[in-house]
Amino acid sequence: MKNITLTADDDLIAAARERARSENTTLNEQFRIWLAGYARKQRMQQYEAVMAGLRGKLVVGRKLTRDEMNER
Repeated sequence: MKNITLTADDDLIAAARERARSENTTLNEQFRIWLAGYARKQRMQQYEAVMAGLRGKLVVGRKLTRDEMNER
């Protein structure tokens, strides 16, 4: 894992650490969870954009003929 340095208000960090402690976790673990969700959201948006671009271009529900499969 890579270490990074973040800057935030001291009171905010203290409050976040206290909350993490009360939830039997660490601020570091909560950041990792947030970061994974943040990255996943971007991938999901990219996926949805690709799928939107494919709508209407694909026919679902019937088998293609050999000629249709080999069209270029």
